[in-house]
Amino acid sequence: MEALREGMRQEMERDPSVFVMGEGVGPHGSCFKQTEGFTAQFGEDRSRDTPISELAIAGTAAGAALLGMRPIADLMWIDFSMLAMDQICNQAAKLRYISNGQVNVPVVYRMTTGRSKSNAAHHSGSFYSWYINTPGLKVVVPSTPYDAKGLIVSAIRDDGPVIYLEHKLLLNMRGEVPEEAYAIPLGVADVKREGADLTLVATGAMVGLSLAAAEALSKEGVSVEVIDPRTLMPYDGDAILSSVRKTGRLLVVDEGYRYCGFASELIALVAENAFEVLRQPPRQLTPRHTTIPFSPPMEEFVFPDAARIAGEIRAMLGITAQGESSNG
Repeated sequence: MEALREGMRQEMERDPSVFVMGEGVGPHGSCFKQTEGFTAQFGEDRSRDTPISELAIAGTAAGAALLGMRPIADLMWIDFSMLAMDQICNQAAKLRYISNGQVNVPVVYRMTTGRSKSNAAHHSGSFYSWYINTPGLKVVVPSTPYDAKGLIVSAIRDDGPVIYLEHKLLLNMRGEVPEEAYAIPLGVADVKREGADLTLVATGAMVGLSLAAAEALSKEGVSVEVIDPRTLMPYDGDAILSSVRKTGRLLVVDEGYRYCGFASELIALVAENAFEVLRQPPRQLTPRHTTIPFSPPMEEFVFPDAARIAGEIRAMLGITAQGESSNG
């Protein structure tokens, strides 16, 4: 949260055309305090509270971008962004194309994504595959404080609309972040852990769980390479293919649903471009296909965790829970 706030604040200090808008982003400091202190520093013109209307927020932000501003529109939850889909997908995403490049729409739509702790059906969505499937939009999902700051800077500087997603379970994550401004290019993956036996591509909160699973499996002699795409559109296909050509195996762990999802896309990428190196069929591990329940034990049952990830890897490698090979 603080890394994200610092990135936005430094861009607002650097460029007077950058401003934030949304429900409660003014003196209240936004729902999760990402804009705390902005009104005192920049005034209400650049830290604008809005009515409770996602459609109005998204449309006004697109209009401001058309007129030369660089708005950061806070829609709070990705679930709520469904109310703004027309302005995001039918307007902001298409305006540069239908104007033959005469206009840019440099707007960042920020929203939280993923499960939390019993946030239930209306506040636990990971519907970013809808935005991935909309030409003209870029989609960003950081997994660390360092990435959160560097990616928000790049999103703000981008000349097109960017969907910037903040996983709720990562808002309190701690990590080293340089004080100076820096930008992480969009569309560049990061190898969070090198390995030789299997390529594991994970997104958002699944990255930390995958790293925990990889660390546990290392004690069993299993070497897992963990890749974080960071940007889901455009994604870094070259990095993923390079890793799979080294390991011969692919597991994608994603918090979006499996059907027509990001994980399915990566499996298609590998099947089309590196089928000959695969030692076995790629797999995806995603939430169970159900509405997210409120009940804590049911919620735990729906989502992948480190143990399920490790179990999936063992199954792919033919290793039993006792560490014995089932395929010799």
